[in-house]
Amino acid sequence: MLKIGIVLGSVREGRNGEAVANWINDFAGNRNDEAEYEIIDLKDYSLPLLGAAVPENQQEEANAAVKAWSEKMASFDGYIFVVPEYNHAVGGAFKNALDYLKSEVNNKAAGFVGYGSLGGTRAHENLRLILGELQVADVRTAVTFSLMTDFENMSVFKPADYHENNADEMLDQLLAWSGALKTIR
Repeated sequence: MLKIGIVLGSVREGRNGEAVANWINDFAGNRNDEAEYEIIDLKDYSLPLLGAAVPENQQEEANAAVKAWSEKMASFDGYIFVVPEYNHAVGGAFKNALDYLKSEVNNKAAGFVGYGSLGGTRAHENLRLILGELQVADVRTAVTFSLMTDFENMSVFKPADYHENNADEMLDQLLAWSGALKTIR
């Protein structure tokens, strides 16, 4: 049984990502794959800015957050990164969180679910560069939700049915790669 983490990569107040992460979690769970899916919310980890000075009275808490994040990410065979697009890239908090990882994610696979004016596609392209350095194999097919057509008033998630085809294809690719890479770890 493969363990797949669905990583909600936005910490912004009023974010649309929770609805998107819940949608892909429900969709994946209804497929009856040989996989277990779990949502990981970046908001649950108060990660300090990598390289910034942490006041002495906050160091224990910061170290615990980094350790918890590292251990959680290490526990999965693959990932679905649910990311919005901010300024043609992934958000800063998510990039910071990825910068704390290395061996925890090496030789694993990732699929993308994005949302934004262009469905998060530029964030996905940005992620492909970052994940290449982390030795994470990203799959070709992505799920891309438009703020204009898949959200009422850009805030109430109402995805079009056709996204299910891309979700199926992305999950098929993700599970195949996650299973294959598990054999070399």
